[in-house]
Amino acid sequence: MSFSVVLRNPGRIARVSYQLVGRSSGPVVLLSNSLLANFYMWDPFVEELVKAGYRVLRYDQPGHGASSLPKDLTATTFDTLSDDVFGILKALHISKVYAWVGISMGAATGAFFVSKHPGIVEKLVLCDTITSSPKNAGVPDPFAARVELAQTDENAIETLTEQTLQRWFSESWRQANPDETERMRKLMRTTSKDGFITCCHALQHDSFDLKPHLPKIGAGVEAAMLVVGELDANLPETMAAMKDEIQAGFGDKSTVGWTVIKGAGHVPVVDGKEQFSKEVLGFLGEAAKPKA
Repeated sequence: MSFSVVLRNPGRIARVSYQLVGRSSGPVVLLSNSLLANFYMWDPFVEELVKAGYRVLRYDQPGHGASSLPKDLTATTFDTLSDDVFGILKALHISKVYAWVGISMGAATGAFFVSKHPGIVEKLVLCDTITSSPKNAGVPDPFAARVELAQTDENAIETLTEQTLQRWFSESWRQANPDETERMRKLMRTTSKDGFITCCHALQHDSFDLKPHLPKIGAGVEAAMLVVGELDANLPETMAAMKDEIQAGFGDKSTVGWTVIKGAGHVPVVDGKEQFSKEVLGFLGEAAKPKA
Protein backbone atom coordinates (compact mmCIF):
# COMPACT_ATOMS: atom_id res chain seq x y z
CA MET A 1 0.00 0.00 0.00
CA SER A 2 1.24 3.49 -0.82
CA PHE A 3 0.35 6.92 0.57
CA SER A 4 0.96 10.46 -0.59
CA VAL A 5 2.03 13.70 0.97
CA VAL A 6 1.37 17.17 -0.44
CA LEU A 7 4.45 19.39 -0.45
CA ARG A 8 4.16 23.14 -0.78
CA ASN A 9 7.67 24.11 -1.78
CA PRO A 10 8.25 27.66 -3.04
CA GLY A 11 6.60 28.17 -6.42
CA ARG A 12 5.10 24.69 -6.73
CA ILE A 13 2.79 22.19 -5.11
CA ALA A 14 3.61 18.50 -5.41
CA ARG A 15 1.86 15.31 -4.36
CA VAL A 16 4.51 12.70 -3.76
CA SER A 17 3.67 9.02 -3.50
CA TYR A 18 5.57 7.08 -0.85
CA GLN A 19 5.60 3.87 1.14
CA LEU A 20 6.96 3.38 4.66
CA VAL A 21 7.27 -0.21 5.91
CA GLY A 22 9.08 -2.11 8.65
CA ARG A 23 9.06 -1.84 12.41
CA SER A 24 8.44 1.68 13.64
CA SER A 25 11.58 1.72 15.83
CA GLY A 26 13.89 0.53 13.05
CA PRO A 27 16.57 2.80 11.54
CA VAL A 28 15.23 4.42 8.38
CA VAL A 29 16.68 3.41 5.01
CA LEU A 30 15.52 5.68 2.18
CA LEU A 31 15.43 4.26 -1.35
CA SER A 32 15.52 6.63 -4.33
CA ASN A 33 14.95 5.15 -7.77
CA SER A 34 15.81 5.77 -11.37
CA LEU A 35 14.12 7.38 -14.33
CA LEU A 36 11.21 5.42 -15.88
CA ALA A 37 10.63 3.26 -12.82
CA ASN A 38 8.34 3.50 -9.81
CA PHE A 39 9.34 2.53 -6.30
CA TYR A 40 8.18 -1.07 -6.69
CA MET A 41 11.42 -1.78 -8.54
CA TRP A 42 12.95 -2.17 -5.05
CA ASP A 43 10.55 -4.92 -3.90
CA PRO A 44 13.05 -7.80 -3.41
CA PHE A 45 15.55 -5.56 -1.62
CA VAL A 46 12.85 -4.07 0.61
CA GLU A 47 12.07 -7.58 1.86
CA GLU A 48 15.73 -8.06 2.78
CA LEU A 49 15.93 -4.70 4.56
CA VAL A 50 12.78 -5.35 6.59
CA LYS A 51 14.08 -8.81 7.59
CA ALA A 52 17.28 -7.13 8.77
CA GLY A 53 15.30 -4.84 11.06
CA TYR A 54 15.14 -1.64 9.05
CA ARG A 55 12.27 0.74 8.41
CA VAL A 56 12.15 1.44 4.67
CA LEU A 57 10.96 4.65 3.03
CA ARG A 58 10.65 4.79 -0.75
CA TYR A 59 8.96 7.35 -2.98
CA ASP A 60 8.14 8.10 -6.62
CA GLN A 61 9.78 10.74 -8.77
CA PRO A 62 7.53 13.43 -10.36
CA GLY A 63 5.12 11.89 -12.87
CA HIS A 64 6.20 8.39 -11.90
CA GLY A 65 3.93 5.96 -10.07
CA ALA A 66 1.30 8.01 -8.24
CA SER A 67 3.38 11.21 -7.83
CA SER A 68 2.04 14.35 -9.46
CA LEU A 69 3.63 16.51 -12.13
CA PRO A 70 4.83 20.09 -11.82
CA LYS A 71 2.79 22.54 -13.91
CA ASP A 72 6.01 23.57 -15.61
CA LEU A 73 7.86 20.50 -16.94
CA THR A 74 11.08 22.51 -17.06
CA ALA A 75 10.88 23.21 -13.30
CA THR A 76 12.37 19.89 -12.17
CA THR A 77 16.03 19.98 -11.17
CA PHE A 78 18.07 18.00 -8.68
CA ASP A 79 17.64 20.87 -6.23
CA THR A 80 13.84 20.56 -6.42
CA LEU A 81 14.07 16.76 -6.22
CA SER A 82 16.16 16.97 -3.05
CA ASP A 83 13.70 19.56 -1.68
CA ASP A 84 10.91 17.05 -2.28
CA VAL A 85 12.68 14.45 -0.14
CA PHE A 86 13.29 17.01 2.60
CA GLY A 87 9.57 17.78 2.51
CA ILE A 88 8.63 14.09 2.79
CA LEU A 89 10.91 13.64 5.80
CA LYS A 90 9.48 16.74 7.47
CA ALA A 91 5.89 15.62 6.84
CA LEU A 92 6.63 12.18 8.29
CA HIS A 93 8.54 13.66 11.27
CA ILE A 94 11.71 11.80 10.33
CA SER A 95 14.70 13.83 11.50
CA LYS A 96 17.39 11.20 10.84
CA VAL A 97 17.93 8.80 7.95
CA TYR A 98 20.26 5.94 8.69
CA ALA A 99 21.02 5.34 5.02
CA TRP A 100 20.13 6.70 1.59
CA VAL A 101 20.42 4.13 -1.19
CA GLY A 102 19.96 5.68 -4.63
CA ILE A 103 20.23 4.31 -8.14
CA SER A 104 20.84 6.46 -11.22
CA MET A 105 19.01 9.78 -10.77
CA GLY A 106 18.13 8.62 -7.24
CA ALA A 107 21.85 8.49 -6.49
CA ALA A 108 22.43 11.94 -7.94
CA THR A 109 19.57 13.27 -5.82
CA GLY A 110 21.21 11.73 -2.76
CA ALA A 111 24.50 13.50 -3.48
CA PHE A 112 22.69 16.83 -3.83
CA PHE A 113 20.67 16.17 -0.67
CA VAL A 114 23.56 15.37 1.69
CA SER A 115 25.50 18.35 0.37
CA LYS A 116 22.51 20.65 0.92
CA HIS A 117 21.35 19.07 4.19
CA PRO A 118 24.42 17.72 6.00
CA GLY A 119 23.88 15.64 9.11
CA ILE A 120 20.47 14.15 8.25
CA VAL A 121 21.76 11.06 6.41
CA GLU A 122 24.29 8.85 8.19
CA LYS A 123 25.30 6.53 5.33
CA LEU A 124 25.09 7.16 1.59
CA VAL A 125 25.07 4.47 -1.11
CA LEU A 126 25.42 5.77 -4.67
CA CYS A 127 24.67 3.32 -7.49
CA ASP A 128 25.12 3.67 -11.24
CA THR A 129 24.94 7.43 -11.70
CA ILE A 130 26.39 9.83 -14.22
CA THR A 131 28.11 12.88 -12.77
CA SER A 132 26.60 15.72 -14.80
CA SER A 133 24.30 16.78 -17.60
CA PRO A 134 25.52 15.96 -21.11
CA LYS A 135 26.19 19.66 -21.71
CA ASN A 136 28.37 19.94 -18.62
CA ALA A 137 30.13 16.70 -19.55
CA GLY A 138 30.73 17.92 -23.10
CA VAL A 139 29.15 14.83 -24.66
CA PRO A 140 26.19 14.25 -27.02
CA ASP A 141 22.85 14.36 -25.26
CA PRO A 142 21.31 10.86 -25.09
CA PHE A 143 18.11 12.22 -23.53
CA ALA A 144 17.17 14.60 -26.36
CA ALA A 145 15.89 11.91 -28.74
CA ARG A 146 14.01 10.19 -25.92
CA VAL A 147 12.32 13.43 -24.91
CA GLU A 148 11.36 14.09 -28.53
CA LEU A 149 9.88 10.61 -28.73
CA ALA A 150 7.89 11.22 -25.55
CA GLN A 151 6.59 14.49 -26.96
CA THR A 152 5.54 13.14 -30.36
CA ASP A 153 4.66 9.44 -30.09
CA GLU A 154 1.38 8.39 -28.45
CA ASN A 155 2.96 4.99 -27.68
CA ALA A 156 6.15 6.55 -26.38
CA ILE A 157 6.18 4.89 -22.95
CA GLU A 158 5.84 1.43 -24.50
CA THR A 159 8.68 2.21 -26.91
CA LEU A 160 10.87 3.77 -24.22
CA THR A 161 10.21 0.81 -21.94
CA GLU A 162 11.45 -1.70 -24.50
CA GLN A 163 14.50 0.43 -25.31
CA THR A 164 15.28 0.82 -21.63
CA LEU A 165 14.92 -2.89 -20.86
CA GLN A 166 17.51 -3.56 -23.57
CA ARG A 167 19.90 -0.93 -22.18
CA TRP A 168 19.52 -1.94 -18.56
CA PHE A 169 19.58 -5.73 -18.82
CA SER A 170 21.62 -8.05 -21.00
CA GLU A 171 19.79 -10.23 -23.50
CA SER A 172 20.96 -13.37 -21.72
CA TRP A 173 19.58 -12.11 -18.39
CA ARG A 174 16.24 -11.16 -19.94
CA GLN A 175 15.89 -14.59 -21.52
CA ALA A 176 16.81 -16.36 -18.28
CA ASN A 177 14.51 -14.16 -16.14
CA PRO A 178 11.25 -13.61 -18.06
CA ASP A 179 9.12 -13.06 -14.96
CA GLU A 180 11.39 -10.38 -13.51
CA THR A 181 11.72 -8.76 -16.95
CA GLU A 182 7.94 -8.62 -17.21
CA ARG A 183 7.68 -7.17 -13.70
CA MET A 184 10.02 -4.35 -14.68
CA ARG A 185 8.15 -3.84 -17.97
CA LYS A 186 4.83 -3.41 -16.16
CA LEU A 187 6.12 -0.94 -13.59
CA MET A 188 7.95 1.12 -16.23
CA ARG A 189 4.70 1.48 -18.16
CA THR A 190 3.10 3.27 -15.21
CA THR A 191 5.31 6.30 -15.93
CA SER A 192 3.56 9.20 -17.61
CA LYS A 193 5.11 10.76 -20.69
CA ASP A 194 5.29 14.15 -18.98
CA GLY A 195 6.86 12.50 -15.93
CA PHE A 196 9.58 11.11 -18.14
CA ILE A 197 10.08 14.49 -19.81
CA THR A 198 10.30 16.50 -16.57
CA CYS A 199 12.82 14.11 -15.00
CA CYS A 200 14.89 14.11 -18.19
CA HIS A 201 14.94 17.88 -17.83
CA ALA A 202 16.66 17.51 -14.46
CA LEU A 203 19.27 15.27 -16.08
CA GLN A 204 19.79 17.78 -18.91
CA HIS A 205 19.79 20.94 -16.78
CA ASP A 206 22.86 23.14 -16.52
CA SER A 207 22.68 22.87 -12.72
CA PHE A 208 23.24 19.10 -12.82
CA ASP A 209 26.89 18.72 -11.96
CA LEU A 210 27.91 16.48 -9.08
CA LYS A 211 31.55 17.48 -9.16
CA PRO A 212 31.20 20.46 -6.75
CA HIS A 213 29.15 18.26 -4.40
CA LEU A 214 31.38 15.19 -4.24
CA PRO A 215 34.03 16.66 -1.89
CA LYS A 216 31.21 17.84 0.44
CA ILE A 217 29.77 14.35 0.94
CA GLY A 218 32.35 13.54 3.61
CA ALA A 219 31.13 16.48 5.68
CA GLY A 220 27.49 15.50 5.23
CA VAL A 221 27.52 11.79 6.12
CA GLU A 222 29.47 9.37 8.31
CA ALA A 223 30.19 6.82 5.56
CA ALA A 224 29.65 6.28 1.84
CA MET A 225 29.72 3.43 -0.63
CA LEU A 226 29.65 3.33 -4.43
CA VAL A 227 28.06 0.43 -6.31
CA VAL A 228 28.00 -0.12 -10.07
CA GLY A 229 26.87 -2.81 -12.46
CA GLU A 230 29.76 -4.45 -14.29
CA LEU A 231 27.98 -4.13 -17.66
CA ASP A 232 26.71 -0.56 -17.23
CA ALA A 233 28.53 1.04 -20.18
CA ASN A 234 31.40 3.25 -18.97
CA LEU A 235 29.98 3.86 -15.50
CA PRO A 236 32.43 1.53 -13.72
CA GLU A 237 35.25 3.84 -14.83
CA THR A 238 33.23 7.01 -14.20
CA MET A 239 32.24 5.97 -10.72
CA ALA A 240 35.75 4.82 -9.83
CA ALA A 241 36.84 8.41 -10.47
CA MET A 242 33.89 9.65 -8.39
CA LYS A 243 35.03 7.44 -5.52
CA ASP A 244 38.43 9.11 -5.48
CA GLU A 245 36.85 12.58 -5.34
CA ILE A 246 34.48 11.56 -2.55
CA GLN A 247 37.32 9.92 -0.61
CA ALA A 248 39.28 13.17 -0.73
CA GLY A 249 36.42 14.84 1.14
CA PHE A 250 36.46 12.16 3.86
CA GLY A 251 40.21 12.29 4.41
CA ASP A 252 41.08 9.86 7.20
CA LYS A 253 37.55 9.96 8.64
CA SER A 254 36.30 6.92 6.70
CA THR A 255 37.14 4.74 3.72
CA VAL A 256 34.63 4.98 0.90
CA GLY A 257 33.30 1.56 -0.03
CA TRP A 258 33.40 0.26 -3.57
CA THR A 259 31.88 -2.75 -5.28
CA VAL A 260 31.16 -3.89 -8.84
CA ILE A 261 28.12 -6.14 -9.26
CA LYS A 262 29.15 -8.94 -11.58
CA GLY A 263 27.08 -9.41 -14.74
CA ALA A 264 24.68 -6.59 -13.81
CA GLY A 265 23.65 -3.50 -15.74
CA HIS A 266 22.18 -0.14 -14.78
CA VAL A 267 19.91 -1.29 -11.94
CA PRO A 268 21.94 -4.01 -10.19
CA VAL A 269 19.37 -4.29 -7.40
CA VAL A 270 17.35 -6.22 -10.01
CA ASP A 271 19.70 -8.26 -12.19
CA GLY A 272 22.41 -8.58 -9.55
CA LYS A 273 20.13 -8.71 -6.54
CA GLU A 274 21.94 -11.44 -4.60
CA GLN A 275 25.35 -9.72 -4.67
CA PHE A 276 23.75 -6.28 -4.36
CA SER A 277 21.86 -7.25 -1.21
CA LYS A 278 24.90 -8.94 0.31
CA GLU A 279 27.24 -6.00 -0.35
CA VAL A 280 24.87 -3.20 0.62
CA LEU A 281 23.53 -4.95 3.73
CA GLY A 282 27.11 -5.69 4.68
CA PHE A 283 27.87 -1.98 4.46
CA LEU A 284 24.77 -1.00 6.40
CA GLY A 285 25.11 -3.68 9.06
CA GLU A 286 22.13 -5.39 10.68
CA ALA A 287 19.75 -3.14 12.54
CA ALA A 288 19.31 -3.85 16.23
CA LYS A 289 16.25 -6.06 16.55
CA PRO A 290 13.86 -5.85 19.50
CA LYS A 291 14.20 -8.52 22.16
CA ALA A 292 11.67 -11.34 21.99
